[in-house]
Amino acid sequence: MSASPAPEPLSVDLCVIGLGPGGEAAASGAATAGLDVLAVDAHLVGGECPYYGCIPSKMMVRAADALGEAHRVGTLAGDVEVVPSWTPVATRIRDEATTGWDDTIAVRRLQDAGATVLHGTARLVGERAVEVTLPDGSVRAVTARRGVLLNPGTRPATPPVDGLAGTPFWTNRDSVRATAVPPRLVVLGGGPVGVEQAQVFARFGARVTIVQHGERLLPGDEPEASRLLEDVLVGEGLRVLTGRSLEHVAHADGLFSLTLDDGEHLEAEQLLVAAGRTPNLDRVGLERVGLDPSSRTLEVDDRCRVTALGDADPWLWAIGDVTGHGAFTHVSMYQSAVALADVLSADHEPARYHAVPHVTFTDPEVGGVGLTEAAAREGGLTVRTGTTALESSSRGFTHGPGARGVLKLVEDAERGVLVGATAVGPGGGEILGLLALAVHAEVPVATLRTMIYAYPTFHRAVETALADLS
Repeated sequence: MSASPAPEPLSVDLCVIGLGPGGEAAASGAATAGLDVLAVDAHLVGGECPYYGCIPSKMMVRAADALGEAHRVGTLAGDVEVVPSWTPVATRIRDEATTGWDDTIAVRRLQDAGATVLHGTARLVGERAVEVTLPDGSVRAVTARRGVLLNPGTRPATPPVDGLAGTPFWTNRDSVRATAVPPRLVVLGGGPVGVEQAQVFARFGARVTIVQHGERLLPGDEPEASRLLEDVLVGEGLRVLTGRSLEHVAHADGLFSLTLDDGEHLEAEQLLVAAGRTPNLDRVGLERVGLDPSSRTLEVDDRCRVTALGDADPWLWAIGDVTGHGAFTHVSMYQSAVALADVLSADHEPARYHAVPHVTFTDPEVGGVGLTEAAAREGGLTVRTGTTALESSSRGFTHGPGARGVLKLVEDAERGVLVGATAVGPGGGEILGLLALAVHAEVPVATLRTMIYAYPTFHRAVETALADLS
């Protein structure tokens, strides 16, 4: 029997590798603009965010927050009996958020925009040249006349802990698919994913322990935010171990046995590993175009061109987590617009990253934008800071239980503008919007002081923090 003929080579204007939110948006925009676009992803069109990250995890958070508020009813409004059930959460994630982890709708959306969509593994094989290995093992050769846009994203990292490999530990991709809450859960990692998931499962009845290698939770945020969040979590019954490492893992008879670096022994029905991410740059053929596949980031210029290749005849762009400007969906979407404009030779403001916002959706929410105090000082700025406790505001007083929070402002005193801010509290991510605008637009602190802040709102506490700048 003769072998099947190789798939016909493809010649397109643009090949987009990796269809997370930014890649999907760029592919759709380029196709809508009239380019012949090939869009390729090895897994699900839409990427981590809609299937395993932002969307399903925030459904989990929303449900856990409802439980948190229910437990406050006794202080505020009377008596209520709270009986947690994970079934509505799992059902909502499966049916509403992910359609059973099926990307048919997303694929159709790209096709309707005019793009050709392939599920497969795409690798660079030369300048403007790509090979796509399809699920059946066949390989499709692609020539991209204008070039290639990389949005390969990241995957959950597996730390080199003795005995961990081969055990049925969770990553975030597993926890969002959970159909039941484990009686005991150990969370390895105290970053945003770790603390969000830890609080969610604790509120649904799990006995949760967080093991954080660093000296504090949320090490990328202000220390004041870390301390407050740890205090809240401990108050809710979680155990938080900072400055500790996991040395050995064993699993038998449905039970994880964990040994820490100080000899302490933990047991749990489930282990969630939330210890960072590994960039997928080792999977896209960088070595074929003279780039290092072991790199954690690709350096890009303010048009998202890969700088190592020069810009005399640009053909390779990169966006998203692998550019090192923040592993956030909103950064990838922002960069997709910048890169697309360059591909289309259209006018666009160059990319700037001085006011990148981020929010950890714990209760209280932890929002930050721009530089922390430490980063501003390390950058040589003359720094003034102002802080205020959110619960001491009039809105905090009326809100009562659950109002704990802090606002912190970081000012470049020489220029008289904010270069960073933190908002922790109920709706901290929403309070952050005002501060993100101030940092982005470099609004003078003197101007911020002349604003009228609505009373009694949480964001009115910004006025108090401004008064504290010193």
